This record gives sequence, C-alpha cells and structure tokens, in this order.
Amino acid sequence: MFSVIVPVYRNAEFVPALIAEFGGVSAAVAERHGMPVEFVFVVDASPDDSHELLRTALAQAPFRSQLLLHARNFGAFAAIRTGLRAARGDYFAVISADLQEPPELLLGFLDELVEDRADIAVGVRRSREDPGPSRLAAGVFWSFYRRFVVRDIPRGGVDVFGCNKRIRDELLRLEEANSSLVGLVYWLGFRRSEVPFERRARAFGKSTWTFRKKVDYLLDSVFAFTDLPIRILTVLGALGFAFAAFLAVFVVVMRLTGQIAAAGYTTTILVITFFGALNTLGLGFLGSYVWRSYENTKKRPLALVSSALSFDGAPGTSGALSDLLHSGRRP
Repeated sequence: MFSVIVPVYRNAEFVPALIAEFGGVSAAVAERHGMPVEFVFVVDASPDDSHELLRTALAQAPFRSQLLLHARNFGAFAAIRTGLRAARGDYFAVISADLQEPPELLLGFLDELVEDRADIAVGVRRSREDPGPSRLAAGVFWSFYRRFVVRDIPRGGVDVFGCNKRIRDELLRLEEANSSLVGLVYWLGFRRSEVPFERRARAFGKSTWTFRKKVDYLLDSVFAFTDLPIRILTVLGALGFAFAAFLAVFVVVMRLTGQIAAAGYTTTILVITFFGALNTLGLGFLGSYVWRSYENTKKRPLALVSSALSFDGAPGTSGALSDLLHSGRRP
C-alpha cells in the first residue's frame, strides 16, 4: 500500500479539488504499480470547517482514507508525524493540502521507491509561480538554510518527500520537540533521490506559512542541527577581548605620556555597552539551547489526536462525487 500524508490547516476551499485530484492519483497508482493508496488527512485543529467537509467528502471518495483531528494546533510537522504514525502502507509520501505541489509528484516519489532507486525521494522545485516578494524571501531563507544548517539540501529547499517503511520508522523514533522534520530527513542519510516539479500558484486564500513561522522554523533548524550560534558568540567574544586589550594598552600609553588627564568617559561607556550586549546575546543563544534541551526531557507527546475516522472508499461513487464537487455545492 502507498500512504499519502496530507496536513490540513485552513484549507476548506481546497477540499473538492483534493478529492478529485487524489482520486486520479489513486487510479494511476493502481494502474502503474497494482497497489492500493490510502490518504491520511491530519487536520491540525483548523479554525475553519476543513474537518467537517473532509468527513463528509471522504465517505464518498473513491479511495481509502483516514481523517485525524488534533486536539489543538501543534504545527505542520507534528501533523506529518501523526500521519506517518497512523499510516498503514509500505511506502509513504507527504504533500500539502493547498495543491501547490502537483499530485503527479506522488507518482514520481513512488516510482523511485518501488524501483528501489532510493530510500528517500525529495521534491525539488524547478520553478515557483509565487509572487515576487515570496520568491525572494524563499530564496534568502533556503540559501541561509543550505549554507549554515544542511549543506546537502537543494538550492530551492524541500517541503515534501516520499520514503520507504524503514525511513518512516527511523523518523518516528526521533521524537524531538522544536526540531525540523526536513532536517531530520537529511540527518538520517540513506539513499536519496530528487524528483523535480513545477510549483503551482495558490488557488485560494493566503498561505498560512507566515514570516513569523518561517523565522521560528529557521531558528528551530539552527538550534537543532548546528552549533553556529555558539561559534558566532565565541568569535565575537574573542574579537571583543582583542578590542578591549588594544583599547586598554592605548589608554595606558596615553595616560603615561600625559596626553589625557583621566580615563575617558566615552571609552568606558563604549566598553561597558559592547560587553553588556555581548553577554545578553550569549545568554539568548545559550538559553535557546537549554530551553530546547529541557523541552525534550519532558517526554511530552508531540501531538494529541482527539478523533480518528477511517474510510474504505466507495469505488462506484467517483462519478457522482465529481459531479457534486464541480457543481459548486458543498457535500
């Protein structure tokens, strides 16, 4: 079986398209590889009616599915973990509910895994139909990520991937809070392959992947996978010490030669300010590492599921459901 995990948050408008396009994927997988597909939808406590719409639509969908609801909003990566844990397949893939990654990408992942060319298949964007500012921000984000966090990651970054059962099991063993699932995928190693795709424009609404969430994700990735902040702090401390030593020698020489009657007020304030800021920065870096370590010692579950439903699929309803979905009425 091929299990596809779909994290859902504020995606109510996409439900009709999801059912229609995933029905096509299910038929294509059955024809090409002769195996069933299950779609595992994990609603991350979405404030809209995504869960209600999916519950109604999946009962009539022409494919197997599961519908899980988080007790509260735990984040997209926690939703993916929940889906991976609940999935019953031998091969797995992750795709977004906004359909900006084309569903055909799932077939590319499965081809790589079934033919044993890789243990992990990652989707690599060849281009993206996002607005200019979004493309620029994404480019800067992934350039920094690639340079300082995970050097092996593609230039355009990775949002979705497919894997075999061994990788799924290894990922679920790594129960790290405030970490990066993509970073963990690359940390595991194993055989990887890249499947290129063209990123679609978003059909409805605005992305919930806000600037603040991107910053949080970047910080989690940095503190979980690199000691870069500590090394930066060490370099700044060394430079500050060298600067202070030079300034001390300069002041002593000026004092001994009689060029100044007393140590300068400005110099004193600058030195105090510099080292005060450096200490504050250091406490912030160290506090981030300590807090993340403390969070992991609690051993709290990364997500809680409040309800879980399974649907066996209704093969004879695909045509009627398609007519209903395209009529503009909600099921």
